Amino acid sequence: MAIEVTAGGTIVTGEHVELYRLLALKSALKLEMKGMKRRGRSVYSILKSEGYRGNKASVLKELETYIEMRFPS
Repeated sequence: MAIEVTAGGTIVTGEHVELYRLLALKSALKLEMKGMKRRGRSVYSILKSEGYRGNKASVLKELETYIEMRFPS
């Protein structure tokens, strides 16, 4: 990940902004599946609006597959 550390904080830059966002959504979806709530739209509805289909478990699996394909280790 392209991460810049400055006196004011940490910044994720470049194409890794998308990766960071997807990882945050993945973590939030896992918490949502365990019963945690958030204000505003659910993570599940955000991912559904981006084209993911199915129930929460299948959306999580599809998201994990996409992250692995798009950003190989």
